[in-house]
Amino acid sequence: MGLDYSYEIFVPAENIARALAELVELAPRAGQEPPLKLTLPGGDQLVVPFTSHFKSDPVDCSTDGMLELDTSIMVGVDDAVRGFIDGRDLEPDEFGRVEIGYVYLTVRFASVLHPRYASLQFTAATSGMSRMFERSASIRAVFTDLTAASGGLCCLLDTETDVFQMCWLNGRTVQETVPGPRFASCSDLGAAWPDRDQ
Repeated sequence: MGLDYSYEIFVPAENIARALAELVELAPRAGQEPPLKLTLPGGDQLVVPFTSHFKSDPVDCSTDGMLELDTSIMVGVDDAVRGFIDGRDLEPDEFGRVEIGYVYLTVRFASVLHPRYASLQFTAATSGMSRMFERSASIRAVFTDLTAASGGLCCLLDTETDVFQMCWLNGRTVQETVPGPRFASCSDLGAAWPDRDQ
């Protein structure tokens, strides 16, 4: 079994279309997949340059609790990214970014930590990509910036241990762990989030 590290972003449930639209801005411009039409809970429709289960058939998840996408994202090149792409024919774009993919995205429209928040979990496809997820400041910035742009509350890095690395909380970058001094568990973390009805 390989490593399956992941970043998970938590956003208010009503922000899920916004989060996916922000993700589209991170997609490569050249060689995009055929557009994939999504129907989200509440009826919002969105077109994304990704696949779902490696197909481009329209996906109606208006009554489902989950959506799965196969994504590629553009990231800045730091030492960890450079080590990952070494030997691959990847040319940086005009902003000095390279394409990383596939990154598997699971969207849960009601997260297990708090039902009024949705989560976007980005899972590395290989062990090498997992190690890059953990070591790259550029990758971490992509996911914390996406959290901020989406109006997200929290971003966690899961390295398949008993401890999660918290990268973003309440509008700022953080370097804490869960469990840790502030939150004894992920359940305690979710319980501290505001109820969106109040």
